[in-house]
Amino acid sequence: MLTFMARLLVVKATAGADAPERCSQAFTVAGTAAASGVDVSFWLTGESTWFALPDRAAEFELPHAAPLPDLLNLLLGNGRVTACTQCAARRGIGPDDVLPGIRIAGAAVFVEEIMSEGAQAVVY
Repeated sequence: MLTFMARLLVVKATAGADAPERCSQAFTVAGTAAASGVDVSFWLTGESTWFALPDRAAEFELPHAAPLPDLLNLLLGNGRVTACTQCAARRGIGPDDVLPGIRIAGAAVFVEEIMSEGAQAVVY
């Protein structure tokens, strides 16, 4: 079993179906951390923003990878999931469009999270 000091892990996913392995790695690392009791803030940016919409994660396929819907549900239940404000706006996604539990927030919130004491940020 993994053991960690209580701290915040901020994972930013910048890729979606356009770069499936990088996308899957972001979800897998964040999901593993959340399942291990780490405080996780998961950011959907760029093409990964589409996964904030209902049923979009179910469309993602990558052999030998954990199913994205399972990882997303894990993150929603054990962490925080945020869609980037500008990324969502560029894709015509608003607060009423996203899955319950997903917030839309911008760079100021991201900077606040990554600058908090004990935070570790990882970008995929």
